Amino acid sequence: MTWSIPNQRDVGYPAPESLVARREGAASMQANQPVAEGATATDATVGGVDCLVIQPDAPTSTILYLHGGGYRLGTPLSWVSFASRLAVAANAKVVVADYRLAPEHPFPAALHDATAVFDAVRGDGGPIIVMGDSAGGGLAASLLVACLTSDIAVPDALVVISPWIDLTVTNETYASRAESDQLFPRASADEAAEAYLQGADAKDPFVSPLFAELAGFPPSLVFAGGFETLLGDGLAFTTRLAEAGVSVTGHFPAGMQHVWPTLFPDLPESADAFAAMVQFVGAAVGAHGPGAEQG
Repeated sequence: MTWSIPNQRDVGYPAPESLVARREGAASMQANQPVAEGATATDATVGGVDCLVIQPDAPTSTILYLHGGGYRLGTPLSWVSFASRLAVAANAKVVVADYRLAPEHPFPAALHDATAVFDAVRGDGGPIIVMGDSAGGGLAASLLVACLTSDIAVPDALVVISPWIDLTVTNETYASRAESDQLFPRASADEAAEAYLQGADAKDPFVSPLFAELAGFPPSLVFAGGFETLLGDGLAFTTRLAEAGVSVTGHFPAGMQHVWPTLFPDLPESADAFAAMVQFVGAAVGAHGPGAEQG
């Protein structure tokens, strides 16, 4: 496959000590997450990219999961509890990509890693669902933009949780949800965008998929919480998908924070979101079965 995406750039700079400390703190807080019964978790190299591969005994599909963290934080181990529950419930192999982070590796390094992993999992055959949360949700959508731009078959479905789809950081919910959002204020978004962009255009469709041509996306499932600043991104993305003729379902529960299904799994709203994801993955697998029309 030949990907028509921006070339990697000879830019980047060392992470400041404050960011290094945040990375270490987040990793230590999530270090002892349990793996769900019925799944195994293994470090692996997939398409030349370090990944955490989580799977039940006989998976029927593959989920490529791109984690959040503003493109500058996060490791796959921090998602192992959520991803392993998803693997068991959806009977899917979940590949959590450890894509390169900014500011050491700004755009488009993460996109190059995502396309490399996608190439590799496509080689396994079977249905593929691309998922992501926060910046990872934006990266998941960017991966689909890359598929369409490169004339490469899109995955069977897309699921994004609190997606950061627009790095111009201009949607009105940064202001209207400033008092209620506890995790991703405008200042953090501005700082993370600057570290990721390093001179790239924030309206580049590979950076901000909200500005891409979305016709040709697969069935999509979008989540955003009523209390979070990225509510506007989720709503705008859902609208643009629908306008492009894509089958899209949106879930926007009142009072929910950023990426609530992954951070607060015991909430009833998280259980509802998780059930919707599992059902959606099941429908994608069914649509991929014998006799199904292939896209």
